[in-house]
Amino acid sequence: MALMPVAEALRLVLAEAKPLPAELVALDLAAARVLTEDVASLRTQPPTAVSAMDGYAVRASDITKVPAALKVIGEIAAGHPFDRQIAEGQAARIFTGGVMPSGSDTVVIQELTSREGDVVMIQKSTSKGRNVRAQGIDFAQGDVLLRKGRRLSDRDVMLAAAMNHAHLSVHRKPRVAVLGTGDELVPPGGSPKSDEIVYSNGFALASLARTEGAEVRDLGIAYDRVEDITQAIKSARAWGADILITSGGASVGEHDLVQRALTAEGLNLSFWRVALRPGRPMMHGRLGAMQVLGVPGNPVSSYVCAFLFLVPLIRRLSGRMDVEPQPEPARLGCDLPANDERADYLRATLAPGPEGPVATPLPAQDSSLMAPLAKADCLVIRAPGAPAVPAGSDCIILKLGL
Repeated sequence: MALMPVAEALRLVLAEAKPLPAELVALDLAAARVLTEDVASLRTQPPTAVSAMDGYAVRASDITKVPAALKVIGEIAAGHPFDRQIAEGQAARIFTGGVMPSGSDTVVIQELTSREGDVVMIQKSTSKGRNVRAQGIDFAQGDVLLRKGRRLSDRDVMLAAAMNHAHLSVHRKPRVAVLGTGDELVPPGGSPKSDEIVYSNGFALASLARTEGAEVRDLGIAYDRVEDITQAIKSARAWGADILITSGGASVGEHDLVQRALTAEGLNLSFWRVALRPGRPMMHGRLGAMQVLGVPGNPVSSYVCAFLFLVPLIRRLSGRMDVEPQPEPARLGCDLPANDERADYLRATLAPGPEGPVATPLPAQDSSLMAPLAKADCLVIRAPGAPAVPAGSDCIILKLGL
């Protein structure tokens, strides 16, 4: 099978991916989720005219000539309605958020007044409607303020609460099962032998998936035995995983058994080699309703493949419109040699420059090196067959998360 271009591989990964069904969630769990329906307000905000300042509710016609002495007939705080009417020559002490009493049409801020007993002296005229938040100035009952397909921000959640919604209908979170494979792998925190490797890939993959809003189940490490890998695959399906991502063992070597186990379970394979560096031996297929991504065991290859393919897949299933991470322009901070037949994704740091951001590929690009990956701010994308270029040349980058 020939190496598949990255764009074609991503097209196949997303080809049958549809947004997941709706579920009703409590408002405090709705942030970063995608709406499945329009949301209309259940109330008018504010439901009646209220004061925007601390001061005195008055009739504007009573204070056209100042100073003006008015009789204070009561006090109004937010949440405490006032059942008296403001007549000519009267005022009511009012606090921010207090409901404007009948007969009043403006609020004089307290800094423009002085008071003795039940008489307030207005020192400066205030125009009608000043310092008053009119009924419905923010929104009215029935207004559609949040649209289907919107990914909810923290401000959107605030708005939904003010609209009197306790629950919202959003797309279900994708379920991602993460499996590491290899006899050489051991979990962190122990005393590994010289021929053992501390398992790290799964932690990055799970963190990346959670950051994108997925629900994650860690299937741990499967040894290089078909029966162990098969049992993990069955566990993922029993859990209802939408995506199974495996790390290591996806190639066709004697000890690369993941593809063999998946095929025995009925995998419909899309591809298993991509024209990509790092990450050529990457696999994708479907096992019933579950999508399967097999990424290489080398840590950097594992992460780059997940960033390029797992992230868009999660976003598509989540109902998001911004599926693919967006390339951005930058300038190179160093010379680069000509590229071969594979698209290259170079780990690089970013720094500000006089003509925009400067991306400098790290000197060590081996796919096993995690320290340079942790230092990287972005990936510099080099097309297959790209010629050698000097520092300062235009380039395209994908920014990495925190």
